[in-house]
Amino acid sequence: MKFKYKTILVLFLAVLSSCKKNFEEINANPNSPESTNTEFLMSEVIISTAHAYQENSVSRRPASAARYLSLVRNSGYDLFAWGPIDWTDIYARLAVNKTFMETAEMRSEKQYVAIGKIMKAFNFGYLTDLYGDVPYSQALKSKESNVIYPEYDKQETVYPDLLKELREANELLKNPGGEINAKADVMFKGKAVQWRKFANTLRLRMLLRISKAYPAAFTEMQEMISNPTGYPIFESSADNAEMAYLGNIAAYSWPGGPLAMIDFDYLKTKVSKELVDRLIQRNDPRLGVWVEPVKSTTGSTVDQNRYVGVPHAIDAPSAYNGGEDHVSVFSSGFFRKNGGSTNPALKASLVTYTEMCFILAEAVQKGKITVPGETAETMYYKGIKESMTAYGVAAAATAVNYYDQPLVKYDGTLEQLITQKWLAMLFKGAEGWFDQRRTGFPAFVTGPLAAGRGIPKRYAFPDAESAKNNANYQKAVAAFGADNEYTLMWYLK
Repeated sequence: MKFKYKTILVLFLAVLSSCKKNFEEINANPNSPESTNTEFLMSEVIISTAHAYQENSVSRRPASAARYLSLVRNSGYDLFAWGPIDWTDIYARLAVNKTFMETAEMRSEKQYVAIGKIMKAFNFGYLTDLYGDVPYSQALKSKESNVIYPEYDKQETVYPDLLKELREANELLKNPGGEINAKADVMFKGKAVQWRKFANTLRLRMLLRISKAYPAAFTEMQEMISNPTGYPIFESSADNAEMAYLGNIAAYSWPGGPLAMIDFDYLKTKVSKELVDRLIQRNDPRLGVWVEPVKSTTGSTVDQNRYVGVPHAIDAPSAYNGGEDHVSVFSSGFFRKNGGSTNPALKASLVTYTEMCFILAEAVQKGKITVPGETAETMYYKGIKESMTAYGVAAAATAVNYYDQPLVKYDGTLEQLITQKWLAMLFKGAEGWFDQRRTGFPAFVTGPLAAGRGIPKRYAFPDAESAKNNANYQKAVAAFGADNEYTLMWYLK
């Protein structure tokens, strides 16, 4: 996984976390590391996490696995010919976060310790969601314990510990004892209650994700829902854990805008048939926001519609339906912007209220929790409507009687609910992929040339692990299973 380092600090700490040679000399800082600015570290952790997570959701494997886009050149992602995938970027962010937490603890700044716990849970959660078993308890300990080659922890021990971190963060922020610097807090502008809502909503996501394998999942969810004072959660999209792009330089621009378009080339990235067809079937007004019509229907060889998605893993995808002029790309008016004033709606999103509505709708629909004043149906509709509002088409959806259509009108099935969630989660993290591998919905066509057995279930461990940490790697594989894209991690079994 690639990551654009935004400050020398990130690269510096990444080196510290992975190497012990001349450590004390390297760590000798004439500017005194003991006086590192806590607020600066917090800003760095938030920005690097949000930007990297968003980049992954747009231009990398999660977008292909979620079947949002199709690649017509260099289509290895679509074919699921992934191979080992590096995780250095995530551990680099976690190294900075560790320094942030240690600095905050040294200064007795409970508010920053709590934020560090939340960001630790988010980043380690994403890591284990991608790989399964990962180095955790011994990770990032090259300085204090000289652990250069950490052992792997089982996912079933990692997840409960991350849930504990989120619970502790919520408690710490009830009475933090100090203010959060509003200027340095690029996510919530110093509002402790917003960080609590983020921690608890993230916890809801994680509990639902592991609910098949974690017996206490729905009990803990109900505890939170039944005590909104003790466990505040998102109440509207104003609470979203997301960050606007400044749009002034490439490092602070949407991954697909003119300044940061290297990794998201619109000549090779087309809208998938899976996405376009489902939007057309539902007369969905988000179609016109997200997708451009074809330049011409004359000469189309397969599909005469104004909007045409490209199937996955087919032979000669660049020639599909007659070629470039006869297939759709993602909207230049919406997505091909830098952010900032060019399109303020483009944000780096970690968790949103829209997603939370669908999380609660699923849990209620399963009969596992109750939400005061709500049903699975009302939460389902809230999730859709919130997405429509976010894209400026709420009135259009009502005008076309969107919610009365057979495919949209609530029917109580998991397939319908997850399909609507999948649509709403377009380019919102890896949730489209993670939900599909967890539920089997939407039921995708992987394509005739796709490798393996359907949609991948995980990333394979990095090459560096088998080369340099081989003893622990072999021990991990013996416990986890074959190191390929289709071995099921703990909570998917």
